[in-house]
Amino acid sequence: MSSHPRLLLRDDPGRSVPLDPRTPLSIGRDPASGLCLGQAQGVSRHHALVRLSRTQAGQWLLCDLGSANGTYLEGARLRDCRPLSDGDEIRLGLQGPVLQFRTTGSASPQALPSAGRPAAPVVAQAAAGQLDFAGRSLRLDRIRSAYVRSRRRHPQAFSWWLLLCLGGLLLLPFPWLFWPVQLGALAGWILLGSRWEHLLELTLQDGLAYRHRFDSLETALAHRNGIRKAMGAAPATGRRP
Repeated sequence: MSSHPRLLLRDDPGRSVPLDPRTPLSIGRDPASGLCLGQAQGVSRHHALVRLSRTQAGQWLLCDLGSANGTYLEGARLRDCRPLSDGDEIRLGLQGPVLQFRTTGSASPQALPSAGRPAAPVVAQAAAGQLDFAGRSLRLDRIRSAYVRSRRRHPQAFSWWLLLCLGGLLLLPFPWLFWPVQLGALAGWILLGSRWEHLLELTLQDGLAYRHRFDSLETALAHRNGIRKAMGAAPATGRRP
């Protein structure tokens, strides 16, 4: 196994490209690309780039190069460079090929970590083509995708802060009340606005979706990676379009 992270084609895992920290990997139809996909549908001549971050040690970034059909990381279209995590899926165009970012030492496909309450793990070990997800038994060949989406737990925190600040202006003649209200509003905004939640979402072939919320991004990504590896180990009976 390569000592460096690598990109592999989801539908052809035997084809992979190791990433060299010294040289960015270009992706596109151009024969000079580090990963040339000359016959792939929807791929631009110079489509995307994977490179090591110049500011954060060990962090790999995915950048779109102004491709006509877009570059999608975990289902979201890139507008700039975004960091990559182990197991992330990269789609080149809406109908183009899907690449997976893999780091060294990934867990076994059957080693699905259990998080949350020990008595009722979110993901139980896959067996006989079945996966227990948050108390539901799902067939692996029915799962179309597994994504982690992060969002602010209190997106309205800024509005609350703004209202308190405006309301606090009424207390300007009373500075002993005005400043505590302003400082309290600022502290509340920082506390609430900094809290995130991470949703692990499984989408089935029939369009149904199941979600579970995690407080830890690392735990959510570990579950997602375990599910994807279990999907890859299962017989391909119409699992992917």
